[in-house]
Amino acid sequence: MAGQQFQYDDSGNTFFYFLTSFVGLIVIPATYYLWPRDQNAEQLRLKSLRRVHGRCLWYRLRVMKSQQSIIPTLKKVVLLLGWAVFLLLAYKVSNLEREYQEYNPFEVLKLDPSATMPEIKKQYRVLSLKHHPDKGGDATTFMMISKAYAALTNDEARRNWIEYGNPDGPKAYSFGIALPAWIVDQKNSMLVLLVYGLAFMVILPVVVGTWWYRSIRYSGDQILINTTQLFMHFMYKTPNMNMKRLEMVLTAAFEFDPRSNKEAVSRPTDNIEVPQMIRELGSVINVKKKEPPFCYPYSLKARVLMLAQLARMEVSEDIEEDQRFVVRKCPALLQEMINVGCQLTMMANSRGGVHAPRLVSIENCMKLSQMVVQGLQEAKSPLLQLPHFEEEHLRYCISKKYKVRSLQDLVSMKDSERRNMLRFLGEEKYDEVLSVLGSFPHVTMETKLQVLDDEDSSNITAGSIVTVTVTLTRKKMSEVFEKEQSTPQMASEEASQEDAGDASKNKSVKVWQNKNKSTKKAAKSKKRKPAPKKKPAPPHQAKGDKPKQANGNVAGNEVALAKEEEEAGSDKGSESDEGGEGNKDSGSEREEESDKQSDTEADEIAGDDEEEWEALQQSIQRRERALLETKSKVTHPVYSLFFPEEKQEWWWLYIADRRDQTLVSMPYHVCTLKDTEEVEMKFPAPSKTGNYQYSVILRSDSYMGLDQIKPLKLEVHEAKAMVDNHPQWDIPDTEEEEEPDDSDGIEESEEEEEDND
Repeated sequence: MAGQQFQYDDSGNTFFYFLTSFVGLIVIPATYYLWPRDQNAEQLRLKSLRRVHGRCLWYRLRVMKSQQSIIPTLKKVVLLLGWAVFLLLAYKVSNLEREYQEYNPFEVLKLDPSATMPEIKKQYRVLSLKHHPDKGGDATTFMMISKAYAALTNDEARRNWIEYGNPDGPKAYSFGIALPAWIVDQKNSMLVLLVYGLAFMVILPVVVGTWWYRSIRYSGDQILINTTQLFMHFMYKTPNMNMKRLEMVLTAAFEFDPRSNKEAVSRPTDNIEVPQMIRELGSVINVKKKEPPFCYPYSLKARVLMLAQLARMEVSEDIEEDQRFVVRKCPALLQEMINVGCQLTMMANSRGGVHAPRLVSIENCMKLSQMVVQGLQEAKSPLLQLPHFEEEHLRYCISKKYKVRSLQDLVSMKDSERRNMLRFLGEEKYDEVLSVLGSFPHVTMETKLQVLDDEDSSNITAGSIVTVTVTLTRKKMSEVFEKEQSTPQMASEEASQEDAGDASKNKSVKVWQNKNKSTKKAAKSKKRKPAPKKKPAPPHQAKGDKPKQANGNVAGNEVALAKEEEEAGSDKGSESDEGGEGNKDSGSEREEESDKQSDTEADEIAGDDEEEWEALQQSIQRRERALLETKSKVTHPVYSLFFPEEKQEWWWLYIADRRDQTLVSMPYHVCTLKDTEEVEMKFPAPSKTGNYQYSVILRSDSYMGLDQIKPLKLEVHEAKAMVDNHPQWDIPDTEEEEEPDDSDGIEESEEEEEDND
């Protein structure tokens, strides 16, 4: 632009402002995100988990890491150095002199703003004599004095000073650059160009390119895209995948290949230790499988390490770190396999394909996640998830006396029987087992079946969108302990109060039963609508005659009675007239009461519609709030003896047709179940009418033996025919008839008036 001037900072003051701002933008967010957590808070958290999670592998590793790691100390040192630089620059900036000050001619002449014109002239004369160049003064100072005097005495200069802040008038804009002048000095030009080229032409493109080429290899869930394609290939190829095949596909993921993932390590000792572990595991490895990539070394090593985890086999220290890496990756990879299975199922449903994965394949993925987290094989007892339980201890539990095969059986036992059964444990170990068992989740599941956005939400028609609202309530097993222990005590107290003799007991039972029946009848009679009161029978009605029906038969009975009275005589005729009037009155009263009943029924129907409408609006508002809210995925830490890191407790919720082994709704990964969670699952109703039996299934991704299956009955009716209640906007031909002309009538009336005249 013309008239613009660019100036560099010769003194370097503005550069310090820029540098201080730049360092502050880095140091302040870095301190918020990178400052190590309070060690005392972490120690308190670990101390609170010690009783339950003391034997967990991740707990022991966390304690060791917090005691031995120097990374938090290094982070603190680096952040403190950054703050020291920031404070030093801020102190430097605070001591800089102001270079740009507002021009004030009174300050130049050393006068008060209230000075008069004679005082201004007198002061100018004194200063000009003092600073005149001919008198040995400074020429620059003399020019400033002359300029200030002109600004106060000359009308044009004074107007420029008031409007533009300068007696000389407006000047061209000058733009300053907050960089020191030595950067554009010709002596330093080669060095500046070298640094500029290295920073913006080498370092920046390399960093951006490395990040880009690394990010495009991963999906949104940080899984290699090659791994996703591998899972899709084998799940499409093997729709009905058993557990053994699933373990081979899982460990063939490219996350375990050192060529694709730098975290995977290939050690020289693998050639010695891996074959030894294969011999110990036996035939479950399936070494003879020559299908790629199952026969590749990285896949074989990962499969051996995962199966050693399931068998709870002890490994050497050299290969233990690799086993932890494999086990840590397995839950996320299994979740990716479930997502791939759902995508293939949706594609098969939309295109009519036959290669959709079966329900057993997806459920095996969920079971394998539980097995990896707990370090147990599929056929093992869920009781082995508890501390201090070994294989030889299970014979006490599954004996004919106790028959304890699940965690629920162990919870529902009496404390005395439980102590007797677990007598092989000491008092301290028994308390630890109970504390761990009490921390396990106990989830109750409530389902509600409806068709949203429909007049009759309970009527399911063919092809309609069915919404199943599942309410999950998570509690601890310790609360179930209290309930199970309180119910036997209440039962014993009630039994002790009912010891008054056999005869009296039987009589009281019979009386109680009769009272119960009478109360039930009374309750039913209260629920019924009040019937209209009966009027007394008319005089002409005999005792054996049947009572007249309301409304419909009143008129006919009146006619027959009138004929009989005419034949019998005048006296009876008068009585029959009175009776007829009574019948008319009773009939009108009954009609009024029936109208009132119909009005009340209509009001009840309107009230029900309003309640359904309010419930629908509340559900819509809940869904909108759920979409806007972002809940934390930190729920409850999972107790696991062999999982190497702290894992949160998550669930899978889905609807399936177990008879056809198909998914009805896609699995929903519940990651926010801390206390209560409401999940809506939608699926299209079958196209054919009839009764269908589905199952709502809840599976844990971390615990074995806590899965739940709840039946879901679906009664599908025929869809209602579409009734067009809105007329078409097209004008039919019949409506295009000519309208009657009122002009003829007007002319006739005028002619009649003329004739009258």
